[in-house]
Amino acid sequence: MQRRNFVSIIQQGHEGWRLTFGRDPVKLEPGLNLAIPIYHEVLVMDMRESSISIPNLTGYTSDNVPVTCSGSLFYRVNNGYKALFEVSNVHENIKNTGTSAVRSLLGLFSYDQVISDRNELNKQLNTVIGNSIANWGVECSRFEIQTFKPANREVERQLELQMEAERNRRKQLLDTQAQINVAEGQKQRVILESEGHLEAKSNEADASFKTVVREAEARQKQALLEASALASQVEELARSIAKDKDNILPEERQRALTSLIEIRRLDQLKAIAQSKSNSTYFFGDQAALGRANDSYNIDYAEHIKGGLYSKPVVGRPEAASLV
Repeated sequence: MQRRNFVSIIQQGHEGWRLTFGRDPVKLEPGLNLAIPIYHEVLVMDMRESSISIPNLTGYTSDNVPVTCSGSLFYRVNNGYKALFEVSNVHENIKNTGTSAVRSLLGLFSYDQVISDRNELNKQLNTVIGNSIANWGVECSRFEIQTFKPANREVERQLELQMEAERNRRKQLLDTQAQINVAEGQKQRVILESEGHLEAKSNEADASFKTVVREAEARQKQALLEASALASQVEELARSIAKDKDNILPEERQRALTSLIEIRRLDQLKAIAQSKSNSTYFFGDQAALGRANDSYNIDYAEHIKGGLYSKPVVGRPEAASLV
């Protein structure tokens, strides 16, 4: 015979409701509570977070791949009154709601999406299930997909072939991109080298131009200095031979210039005489050389030297061999 007690103990983490002849529920807190047999009936609801396992659930993804998945639904009862009196067998109904939600949402995701981002599916399942069971005073904490795989071996083999083809395609794309990057790098290298050569040539041209300009300026300055020195020499020589030191005549400057030129020619003849080269120079009178006013026109003699061998010159030329 079943023993009847006048007290009921509600465990910690649970919530009790006492009915009087099946109505007028009264909430009972954890601890010792009065419950008269036949007159009272006590219903207890676990308020702790619990989980329901949904194993081997079959379904189809959005790309019509038959799959089998399993997961765990975690929930917590927030309102014991609604969980007891607004739904019958709340735990079984939570499981059925989770099963239906998983089948529905699987059809919204492709196989690759579920494999690559399972958290997104878990997040949407948590939202859908939570909205469905909220009216029962139950909160869906989270839903975790534990296993997800093709429904049979044939489908799994086809998916493996598909994934292998996808990997090969991505490898070819990466190889092509790598070749493009290498070609682009070589192109940039050639461009930079050509620009470097162009810059170097431009710098060399600028340097050559500046060198030529500097040399021309140096020669110009040297010529000016030599002309100035020559003018000073002519002036000093003309002053020395002039009758009136303070009033030098143009004829005296001309005589001084002629004397300096003769001195320069003598210096040239001396250099020729002291040279170690075997050269033959021909000198004649003024008419033969073509200059009546110059005694020794070396440049003109060099110019006509070749013609003297083939055509005799009127007069009596003298030959000098300087070694």
